[in-house]
Amino acid sequence: MNAAFWKRRVKVLLLGNGEKSGWLIRILIYLILLDISVIYLNPFFYMIATMFKSGVDLVDPTIRWIPRVVELENLKLAWQGLRYLSSLSNSLLIVSLGAIFQVVFCSLAGYAFARISFPGKTLLFGLLLFSFLIPPQTIIIPLYILFGKLGWLGTPLAIVGPAIFGHGIKGALFVIIFRQFFMTLPKELEEAAKIDGAGMFRVYWRVIMPLSTPALLVVFLFSFIWHWNDTTFTQLMLRGEFTPLSISLNGLDQVLNGTFGQEKDVKLNETVRMAASFLVIFPPLIVYFIAQRWFVEGVERTGLVE
Repeated sequence: MNAAFWKRRVKVLLLGNGEKSGWLIRILIYLILLDISVIYLNPFFYMIATMFKSGVDLVDPTIRWIPRVVELENLKLAWQGLRYLSSLSNSLLIVSLGAIFQVVFCSLAGYAFARISFPGKTLLFGLLLFSFLIPPQTIIIPLYILFGKLGWLGTPLAIVGPAIFGHGIKGALFVIIFRQFFMTLPKELEEAAKIDGAGMFRVYWRVIMPLSTPALLVVFLFSFIWHWNDTTFTQLMLRGEFTPLSISLNGLDQVLNGTFGQEKDVKLNETVRMAASFLVIFPPLIVYFIAQRWFVEGVERTGLVE
């Protein structure tokens, strides 16, 4: 065993080779991932720690993460202030319907752009890309006027209606995702189905859709989360009795003060706000933890990482 052999062994051990990474590269990767995790998870852990603090612990500079006394009253006040069960059901209604409709109708549009030849196809796809580039804030006023004339304001149709037509929140992006995924599928499958007498819609439903689970899952989860997190469009279109969680969170002060008034000294501070924020983000967290593995696989197969 000469010095060159051991030098090569140490180099492979630390830096790796073409087949696997060395220990030094792995440690650097783990450190980078750990730093990124701290940046993203620190606000979440701060929210968890703050929502269990009392008013005294909140203003005590010596207490940051672990309160002296676990205050569960904050969650109770947040639950009542949000009218949680009612607001949660409203949010789930518009979010689920919006995601389902976008999956169905955006996939139809994506299939047409990917597999069907028709006059003006290139022009229409260009207009689709153009609509994706337009900032949504620029069309809020025309949409508000249109939905007002249709009688959709204050109803779930203001959110679900655009999704029925393959649009809505990020609808153009979803069409593009489906188009790119459908273009990767072999054409021989369609040709075989057509030889057996299948029509265009039957090919889409019986051949293409069963093979498109990754794209369907990615679009559904993206649509679900983006509908859930939307505040500007939701607050503008859903003013009235139909209040999802995003609207209830903004009206937390007024609801608590109107509920308790002077009977109970409700000092709405950061602890209750953090508890309310946790209740709002808790359902998407559950969805993410359940579908995390399939979501990552779907993103890889649809080519969004490229």
